[in-house]
This record gives sequence, structure tokens and C-alpha cells, in this order.
Amino acid sequence: MNTASDLTLSLSEWAQRWRHREPNLLVHDPGGPRECLVRSGELVVPADALPAALDRLERWVEKVEPVESAKLATLRLCGGVGDRCVQLATELADRVPVAANHVHIGAPVLVGAPILMGTGTTADSVPPPPAPPDLVWDPPVTVALLDSGLDPHPWFAGRPWLSAWGLQPEVLDADGDDLADRQAGHGTFVAGVLLQHAPGVTVRHRRVLSSQGLSDDRTVAAALRAVRQRAAAAGEHLDVVLLTAGCHTVDDRCPPLLARELSRFTDAVFVAAAGNGATDRPFWPAADPAVLAVGATDSARGPAPFSNHGPWVDAVAPGVDVVSSHVRFTPAERGVAPDTEAREYGAARWSGTSFAAPAIAAHVAVLRRAGVPAAAARRLTRTRFHPGSRTQTDHLIG
Repeated sequence: MNTASDLTLSLSEWAQRWRHREPNLLVHDPGGPRECLVRSGELVVPADALPAALDRLERWVEKVEPVESAKLATLRLCGGVGDRCVQLATELADRVPVAANHVHIGAPVLVGAPILMGTGTTADSVPPPPAPPDLVWDPPVTVALLDSGLDPHPWFAGRPWLSAWGLQPEVLDADGDDLADRQAGHGTFVAGVLLQHAPGVTVRHRRVLSSQGLSDDRTVAAALRAVRQRAAAAGEHLDVVLLTAGCHTVDDRCPPLLARELSRFTDAVFVAAAGNGATDRPFWPAADPAVLAVGATDSARGPAPFSNHGPWVDAVAPGVDVVSSHVRFTPAERGVAPDTEAREYGAARWSGTSFAAPAIAAHVAVLRRAGVPAAAARRLTRTRFHPGSRTQTDHLIG
């Protein structure tokens, strides 16, 4: 559970907490208007622009790491200029589409843990909700979920879609300290929210978030390309793409790799968490005009105090004390490998725009099931659940 001090930590303080696990985190312009979190010593570039990028940067590049499946490359910079990755990208931006590799953060309330239900504590006295009906809509409505892992929780263990693309379960204790990582179980929780509001959807899952709740431009862009290509190869149609992590950028523009991949989906509705920084500064990819950016409300009390806001936020839904499916880490004997520790399934309460976003994604899925085209579904959702709307959002789907 988050403490008051957790909620006031700066990005620099959070980066310091993560750095012992991911030492290449760099906060650019800490505390300033251009503050963002990037991978130190990394630049990313589309594969077709690689020759031009190397022509200008070769003296600073130590290694080129192509990602053929995603048509992009990572440039590893020499140690002496690693901390200048944002500056170098900015200087070249008008000539070569090279960019810093922005770090994305999952969007529960900062990176706090859920409150597990059924432990007998006073705060835990609310009974878990019933499992969503075991339905599969025909014709299918498919939601691509880019998140952390997805465990075979009883709420969806028997559904035919669970392993269709290969099961990628939650990593609960990546650092082997016998404690659940800060965002362990995030994807399983998000999937449960989605199914409570749209129980018949088909979920296609792709793991992009670590158990600490971190990802980056390169990983998300590669995942977007992969899910689009895999669906096309299987003759499947993606109706909704749901993302629950994001980033700020040095120029308050969408990272170019993400913008490129978003533009290649022709008939899917993107839904993304607006983030939990209590700021109106754009949070990407949610703030992209092609995406439905979802903020959080605190039931009848109005906007959640942590939720990002501003004219780029398109919709809101309940995001405080949301109840959903969760996987609980049960420490085993020391030396047990990650992904093989004992697990206990149940329900939990968690807060954040991460858990408002799947409710809106479910609403869009219901519209798509009713035959509403993607553009109209996007427009109707913005109208009904806009932050200025009087529509009640406590029960999005009947």
C-alpha cells in the first residue's frame, strides 16, 4: 500500500529506487519542464534511417543493435557521451529521426502494491467480486493487451484465448529477494477489469512491462508491430489495443517510434492510461490524438487526486480502490527461479489510471461488438466519458 511519502516522490527519487536493478536509467532535466526518464547511452532509430544516423553519429556509437522484426535499431553510445543521449537526439531531430529511448512507467498509483483481499484485515473486509461470466463472443471482439505478464487466474484459466499466442505469465520476484516486485500481477489485474466489463472479449496478450513496471520506446514499438503482424498472419482483427504505461518526453511530443507504429493500425481503437503524476503535461502514448487517454475518478468524489488531466485526456473511469483478479506471491525456498515460485490466486484492490483504462477499453469493445465502426466508437466514448461529462462512470457496462 502506498504511503503519503510514496505519493510525493519525484521522478529522480523513483529512478534512484529502480537504479540498482536497471542501472542505465537517466533523468533528464530533473525537476524542470523537460523532465523525462530515458535509457542512458541509448538512441533508437528506424532501420531505414540507420545509414543517415550513423553518418552523423558514428564517432559516438560503440555498437549497433538491430531489431529486424521491428525494423528499428538501438545505437549504444560510448561511455563518455552516454549522458548526452537526449542532447544528441535533439540536435539531430530535424535531420534524422533518431530519439532517446524513453522509459515507460506502468500506471497504478505510482508503483505501489495492491491490497490483497481475504487476509482478515479491516481494510480488506470487502468480499471479492464474483468471477466474470465465462463467455466468448461470436464473432470475436479482440483486445490486444500490452502489459506485464498474464497468469492463468481462475477468472480466465479456462478461456480458449488464454494460450493462443503463448502464455507469458507474471514475473513476481525478478530480483529473488522473496518479496513481490512493485508491479507484480499488474497485467493479470488489468485483464480482470477488462473482463468484468466485457466478459466475452478475446484477449491477445503481449508482455512489455517488467515486474517493476518499466518498459521503453523500443520495447513498446516492437510489441505494437508484433501484435499487428501476428494478428494479420492469423487472419484476426484487432478491435482494441490497450496500453497501461507511458512516459513524458523532452519536447512533449509522442516518441517517433511509437507515433510510427500507432499510424499503421488502420481499424483499431487505442486506449491508454493517462498516468498518475497529477499533471496536465502530456503522457505518451495516451496523449496522441489517435489514442483514447483515460484518467481516473474517485467514484462520486470526482477526479482522483493522482490522475493526470488536461485537454488531451479523452475519458475518465473509476480508478480508486478498483477490485480485480490478482496473483499473490508466495515465497518458496531460496534459490527458486523466477516464474516458478508458488502462486495464490484471488482478488485485490488497487488504484491508478492503469485500472480506469481497461474499463474504457471494455466499453469500446462492447460498441465494436454492436457493429460500431472504430472512428465512431472512439467519438462516442470521448463524448460519453469525457472528464467534463455528467455521465456516471461507476457502472460503465450493464
